[in-house]
Amino acid sequence: MITKPPTALIVMDRDSFGAHFDQARLDRLAGLVTLGDPVWIDELDSPTARTRLATAELLFTSWGAPRLTQERLDAAERLQAVFHGAGSVRPLVDDEVWNRRIIVTSAADANAVPVAEYTLAAIIFAGKKAPFLAVDERTAYQGWGHPRGYGDLSNFRRTIGIVGFSRTGRRVVELLRALDEPTVLVADPYADPAAVAAAGGKLVELDELLPRAEVLSLHAPALPSTHHLIGAAELALLPDHATVVNTARGSLIDSDALARECRSGRLFAILDVTDPEPLPGDSPLRSVPNVMVTPHIAGSLGTEIRRLTDHTLDEIARWVADEPLRTRITAEGFALNA
Repeated sequence: MITKPPTALIVMDRDSFGAHFDQARLDRLAGLVTLGDPVWIDELDSPTARTRLATAELLFTSWGAPRLTQERLDAAERLQAVFHGAGSVRPLVDDEVWNRRIIVTSAADANAVPVAEYTLAAIIFAGKKAPFLAVDERTAYQGWGHPRGYGDLSNFRRTIGIVGFSRTGRRVVELLRALDEPTVLVADPYADPAAVAAAGGKLVELDELLPRAEVLSLHAPALPSTHHLIGAAELALLPDHATVVNTARGSLIDSDALARECRSGRLFAILDVTDPEPLPGDSPLRSVPNVMVTPHIAGSLGTEIRRLTDHTLDEIARWVADEPLRTRITAEGFALNA
């Protein structure tokens, strides 16, 4: 057990600091660690920042924190742990952090909650083609009836394909139990079939999943091996009127190929992430009526960010008490999905 409160430094941009910390949460952190002056900084290179960094034993980081380069780590001689109060740590850490055996945790599990909730809503809307019918209703009232060209407008006994049994992917599979008799197929080369089954899905190969998926939802990490994982050939395997939902990373999909399929009227898409992000003004995905694009809002926003703060404070409390950490990231895990 740590015998005295470790010295801590909060590193994130101003907006993130304001979103993460009300007085009660700042007081809780102060009860766990020693906070110097200033308590919070948004950079690590000024003389003031380097002075604080030299004494810091732990960092509480979030969006806007600068990357922990070798030079910055050289200035942080006492640093033992980085508690990241956001999702992916890829913009923050690299091999030098692992080489120095610095502990890293992430609030990605907590951030997966709103992403999974948003994805469930997107899947349900996809079943009814609600976003696309809404566009039609703006231009011409169609009235009660059965719109043509949208496929079967239903969420009963849907077959839903989940690509990536990640933190979010697992939660989505579990949430899909809210639907009536869904078939949930999961493609992930690293997933355990028993874990997938326990969540409510069935593990299959991607080539088996695609022709059956009436809704395809992506939850894989952005890695060289997953770049354009869903390209023209994969999109061609989807059944007519299928909807592609992406709340993970834009690079998982070949945007041009998706635009062609959606422009033809064969496929639909609900995209909270794109490649590039944001989309250029002349991107065909902006003008195709079969595509709904939202500006990366599925993850934690507003009061949801306090969930990430609480999660991170809980981890810091466990570390101070020398208890096992629940969301520690290892070098091996970082290579796959951090």
